Amino acid sequence: MRRVVITGAGTINPLGASVPATLHAMREGHCGIGPLDFRDVDRLAIKIGGQIHDYDPEAAFNRQQLALYDRFTQFTLIAARQAMAASGLTFAGDLANRSGVVLGTSGGGLTTQDDNYRAVYEEGKNRVHPFVVPKLMNNAAASHVSMEFNLRGPSFTVATACASSNHAMGQAFQMVRHGMCTAMITGGSESMLCFGGVKAWEGLRVMSKDACRPFSATRNGMVQGEGAGVFVFEDYEHAKARGAEILCEVVGFAMTSDAADIVMPSKQGAARAIKGALEDGKIAKERVGYINAHGTGTAANDKTECAAVADVFGHHADALMISSTKSMHGHLIGGTGAVELLACIMALRDGVIAPTIGYEEPDPECALDVVPNVAREAEVDVVLSNAFAFGGLNAVLALSRV
Repeated sequence: MRRVVITGAGTINPLGASVPATLHAMREGHCGIGPLDFRDVDRLAIKIGGQIHDYDPEAAFNRQQLALYDRFTQFTLIAARQAMAASGLTFAGDLANRSGVVLGTSGGGLTTQDDNYRAVYEEGKNRVHPFVVPKLMNNAAASHVSMEFNLRGPSFTVATACASSNHAMGQAFQMVRHGMCTAMITGGSESMLCFGGVKAWEGLRVMSKDACRPFSATRNGMVQGEGAGVFVFEDYEHAKARGAEILCEVVGFAMTSDAADIVMPSKQGAARAIKGALEDGKIAKERVGYINAHGTGTAANDKTECAAVADVFGHHADALMISSTKSMHGHLIGGTGAVELLACIMALRDGVIAPTIGYEEPDPECALDVVPNVAREAEVDVVLSNAFAFGGLNAVLALSRV
């Protein structure tokens, strides 16, 4: 099997419009969660989120493109352009045929759906734009990335709710690892911060009205966010031969299904995914220094995740650092694992562990080192990225320094 490395990264999210800006915000413990600003927000019970403000789509795309690009596709392309520029790759000839794109999203073109349902049902219009279907489809972002960068290999979208990005990146990892592809553009994006998107989530009664406080005894729910994270996964020998800068290595991946409940997480399912990623990468438990937690800020998720970590790592769990950057950027649903992977790369490359901000009071059922409120300098060899989704779908990635 081939080694797989990350040679490019890009993002736009509530913490910043680039990787350097995002990592700076994570180091400083900045919060990108604040008042929402869109049509009919006054009709919502939940009025906060990790929204990307001061965003000008016309600065990145022309009029013809915007007719085809939902907001989630726009975010994807902005992040993909950054990742491609950082990687220095261009796709042509056999390399183009042996490279592709796999992305994660949950809502896809939800803002397009929201706008057009409003136009038809509320405003009484009888026609919609002819590009509504290609604009709202979940594979739109993957398709446009493949077209912009001439990716002629496998290109598709994964939709597994909150684990979409990790599932997508895991598939990309496996395709490069097994020699099916030389390079893959992968990650995820989401833009569900519109009236219909937030109103639907309100119905679940899992949303906080004031802040996201994962692992804190005072937590009262999750907070939605939006944005994208995109990466270049590349065959190590290919990257080495062309002199590429390597950010880190992807060394393991596992996915499991709870097969239990549509919304309540299972400790056993999460633990099997964590253990599976370690076994896949042939990683001793003691080598893991940091886990980027799913950490939504809901009691069910936080307690289940901490219990799963404790079960898998035993005594080593006390030496682990585990933090949730959702406390800063919110829960990007299908795009969340991709933005969170940036914190994993920062831990490996820079020796900086992103904090769990908003932490107020210890929870005895989350008695792990959650890196409360302030980033920490620490040298780590291996990190994990957890994603546990509604439907009981779990995906865990393991990364290491090269």
